Amino acid sequence: MAMCPLCNALKTVEMTCSTCNTTLEDSGKVSDFLDPYGHYNDEETVKMGDGYANTAKDQICPHLMVCQNCGHDEVKFIQET
Repeated sequence: MAMCPLCNALKTVEMTCSTCNTTLEDSGKVSDFLDPYGHYNDEETVKMGDGYANTAKDQICPHLMVCQNCGHDEVKFIQET
């Protein structure tokens, strides 16, 4: 089973805000915001309800990236390994 390197602190990602060019912060998996109790479920069940059609098939983990300067946010798909 693949695992997300960001969720497991195996790597970090650096992205800049498209609005103000400030570094974006990783706020975690999108599914954590959609279902606060989702972390009690197995990962495949969580991926079925995360709102993205191919997360399980493509083995990607959607993370919410947020700019602390201007409030802009975007989803970054992290390839699981």
